[in-house]
Amino acid sequence: METYRLEDCCDILDSQRVPITEADRQEGEYPYYGANGVQDHVAGYIFDDELVLLAEDGGNFGSKTRPIAYRVSGKCWVNNHAHVLKPKKLIDIDFLCYSLMFYNTDGIVNGATRQKLTQASMRQMVIPKYSKERQLKIIKKLNTIQDIIAVREKQIIELDGLIKARFVEMFGNPVNNEKGFVKAAMGDYMTLLTDFSSNGSYKTLDGGVTMYDKYNYAWMVRTTDLESGDRSAIKYIDESAYELLAKSKIYGGEIIMNKIGSAGKIYLMPQIDMPASLGRNAFMFRYDERINVKFLYYLLTSEYGQREIQQYVRGAVTKTITKNDARTVLIIVPPIEMQNEFEAFVNQVDKSKAKIQKSLDETQLLFDSLMQKYFG
Repeated sequence: METYRLEDCCDILDSQRVPITEADRQEGEYPYYGANGVQDHVAGYIFDDELVLLAEDGGNFGSKTRPIAYRVSGKCWVNNHAHVLKPKKLIDIDFLCYSLMFYNTDGIVNGATRQKLTQASMRQMVIPKYSKERQLKIIKKLNTIQDIIAVREKQIIELDGLIKARFVEMFGNPVNNEKGFVKAAMGDYMTLLTDFSSNGSYKTLDGGVTMYDKYNYAWMVRTTDLESGDRSAIKYIDESAYELLAKSKIYGGEIIMNKIGSAGKIYLMPQIDMPASLGRNAFMFRYDERINVKFLYYLLTSEYGQREIQQYVRGAVTKTITKNDARTVLIIVPPIEMQNEFEAFVNQVDKSKAKIQKSLDETQLLFDSLMQKYFG
């Protein structure tokens, strides 16, 4: 495949960039761009053009899902963490952006902790040398697929909104509790509250618990796994570790709470098809028959629930929450029949979401395969 070097097919406008410290920025209408998108809005602008910004340092280098390049249009300000590229007439701007979004930067970025794509290296990067006509055909196909992806993502957001609206319709505003439900400490309904550190037996293992990247006996559940939903990146422990961590065994359906970092953030453990154990830095809750965990999950992730939880979070730099404080969080407790009715509604909506998600995944796979076909 014939190629262009970036320095030959683009005007490189890095010399026009001007960084502004946060303290010196004047609030305004113009986007202030950095390596990965909009950082702020400021009172002035230094560019007014159709441009592609390519991360210089702090970018998503190596990611297959988060791009390192993006398009900007019109009046804007760019700091010194993004290279500024204006394609020459032989290159369509959308084609340039697609060419660079997931560019393989192995061997051309440097830095151990904060990788950097120097201007010298950036100038030598190459993109396919296609005719303008072919570029436009490729762009049309990719844009069409991107539009479908955007529609599917919007549909999922709308269904999430439908669940939230149904919650308010059934249970009102938990702050006012105008429907007069029982209001009590969350701990009054718990049958289990445990974390990794409560398993003193793990210290008897040689050097602590060993986690494996490849399949072993049990999934060591981290909240990062639940956040991303990416089962390909999970860690495993062997059977002996799983049995020693008996108090942390997970069966699916538990409420999980971060206890450090993003302290108080709530997850609902999905149903699982393998043994699993709770990892570090999280609590696991189980409840008696008066609580439907799916109802509770939506309560605790609501604005009300997070406000109730966050009042117990401590720490200026590293945020933490204790077990005792987690027990103290106030919740409303409607009749279990109402909670179960809400769960049934959520389950129906989730079926629709699953169908849309499947379509979204298939469309994303098509997009990824075409990006590989056209840009390698």
